Amino acid sequence: MAKSKTLKVESLDIVLFSRNNEDFISLTDMARYRDAERTNYIVQNWLRTRNAIEFCGLWEQINNPGFKRIEFDAFKNEAGANSFTLTPQKWIEATNAIGIISKSGRYGGSFAHRDIAFEFASWLSPQFKLYLITEFQRLKADENDRLKLDWNLQRTLAKINYHIHTDAIKENLIPNQITRQQAAFVYANEADMLNVALFGTTAKQWREANPDAEGNIRDVATIEQLVVLSNLESINAVLLHQGLPQSERLLQLNNIAITQMKSLVQNSSLKKLK
Repeated sequence: MAKSKTLKVESLDIVLFSRNNEDFISLTDMARYRDAERTNYIVQNWLRTRNAIEFCGLWEQINNPGFKRIEFDAFKNEAGANSFTLTPQKWIEATNAIGIISKSGRYGGSFAHRDIAFEFASWLSPQFKLYLITEFQRLKADENDRLKLDWNLQRTLAKINYHIHTDAIKENLIPNQITRQQAAFVYANEADMLNVALFGTTAKQWREANPDAEGNIRDVATIEQLVVLSNLESINAVLLHQGLPQSERLLQLNNIAITQMKSLVQNSSLKKLK
């Protein structure tokens, strides 16, 4: 299971984790609001209701191509009967459901996608659902604020390295007494070399391919790309001082960009920011 977080709702600690950018909330923890000693019974009692089965079934039909409709219809037809029982494990195994997850062990229990968890919260108590959603939104707001901070930090770092990069260009590529326009062309040419090394395209080519996009190619860069861009600017400054021609620098920088991107996309710390 992915690293979990905890929501504090009505004095209850409710575990939440993310899988494939989707949030899952512990139904077992939520059930303690109704009966702390019989959480499994509370979850099963809700799941056997017709409303719960229909809601979970609809969610699966929208989000799960592998959902087994025939088995779902059988459960729906039985719902409401006194003899009918349904556990999360049985629901998952019979219908191939993905909206509910059953975990065994000390930190196990039943977890549900936030859409289904909020529906369960409504069955427990409208007041509890309101508190749960409020706390969930607060957590997400905090995560977004941290993401913006890290994003801005990377952009600031890229700007700092940009000045190092342009100073190296000025010292090594620009002869004395040229016009501002000529100098700007050299700077733009080096910046485009970095674009090609990292993005595989020049700024002009990107604009032509994305006429409706706001900003430029670097404005839509991912966190990983911003990190690599910052590194490439520093490395290119060193290569400029070494006197390497642009063709050789481009090959080296492209290889570095490929290696670093492969490393960063597997980096667990960066994944937490998404």
